[in-house]
Amino acid sequence: MTTAAVQKTKAPADGGGPAGGTPSLAERAASVARVAEQDLARTERDAVFPEQALAEMRRTGLLGLLVPAADGGLGGTVADLVDVSMILGRTDMSVAMIFAMHCQQSEAIVRYASSPLREELLPLLASGDLYLASVTTEPGKGGHLFRSYAPLREAGGTLEIDRTAPIVTGGTMADGFLITMRSPEATADHHVSLVYAHRRQLRVESAGQWCPMGMRASHSLPLTLTGTVPAHQVLGEHGAFHRIAQGVFGPLAHLGWSAAWLGTACGALSRVLHLLRDPKVRKRFDLGSELFLTRLSRSRQRLDGVHALLRRTQELVAGETDLSAPGIQLLLNNLKITAAEECHAAVNDLVDAVGLRHGYLQDSPTRLEKSLRDLRSAALNYSNDRLHLADGQLCLLDPDVNFA
Repeated sequence: MTTAAVQKTKAPADGGGPAGGTPSLAERAASVARVAEQDLARTERDAVFPEQALAEMRRTGLLGLLVPAADGGLGGTVADLVDVSMILGRTDMSVAMIFAMHCQQSEAIVRYASSPLREELLPLLASGDLYLASVTTEPGKGGHLFRSYAPLREAGGTLEIDRTAPIVTGGTMADGFLITMRSPEATADHHVSLVYAHRRQLRVESAGQWCPMGMRASHSLPLTLTGTVPAHQVLGEHGAFHRIAQGVFGPLAHLGWSAAWLGTACGALSRVLHLLRDPKVRKRFDLGSELFLTRLSRSRQRLDGVHALLRRTQELVAGETDLSAPGIQLLLNNLKITAAEECHAAVNDLVDAVGLRHGYLQDSPTRLEKSLRDLRSAALNYSNDRLHLADGQLCLLDPDVNFA
């Protein structure tokens, strides 16, 4: 479905675009961004979850972006996910990442939940009543996504969940969780199931404090989840997580994250350029300096490169049913690596360009200091080093160097 088609779907009852019509997707995203901007000083200072921005995502229907229109959602596309994540990233990378990761989870439910779970969850997603958190991190596995040591026990038509995770973004606010665990009949650690659990079905305990360098509003505390759920709340079937990750989790994570990072860097560049065009400020800069202009050019060049790679990958994911080919996996991984490195470097270029006052101090309207701290997390968010190791192995499977 195109963005234009998305704009024709049912709007929230209290929503409204120009002349009281149905709000466009861009208007919904802009509304969330405005709320995030109003609350930004507090969420950044106190490292707390952006509850007001989440409430606006609920109100505008954006939590149901990828839910089919036939099920009451916005029927959005991969391109819509990228567009909205970029818009939100211009204001706050934490908000953009929270949104993108929720959409990744909701798409897994759309594609892999079976009856009666599907009929229960899709209306909740569409109405904004279900914000999802992902529980894939686990002590002792070192970031290996396709592995789990926590056993999922099955008895009497129920599944017993006892799971500890060192990082769960938005977990203290989530209405539901998608949790990876070792399958009941597993014979190896990579036999992993993906289980859905309502918050009311679990005892959720948080530990520690969240006081990071950047991404402060993501509020990614450690959680312990215990409880029982009906056996039908497994997505796909037991042991299917590898397939779900390859078809949904990985592609949408790399697209959504990269869009959030690109939006953050674009917002930083935009604020710098508006500052430089302000007659009261621009006289403080030598706008004819070759070094200054070169740094601006390099920043823009980096962002144009990431944007081109992002849109190419977006189109491929939208049109492919099998994303397992080495060339496609390489492209997806390289999008994440490139976006993480280049968006951070682009903002670093801007810091060098505008100097101490507007590049390093927290009270500058450019917010470069915040953007640089936030983007430093990008290379660590599923480590670039780990992806390079995977890509090295994938290169050996593609000796003819075929591009996706």
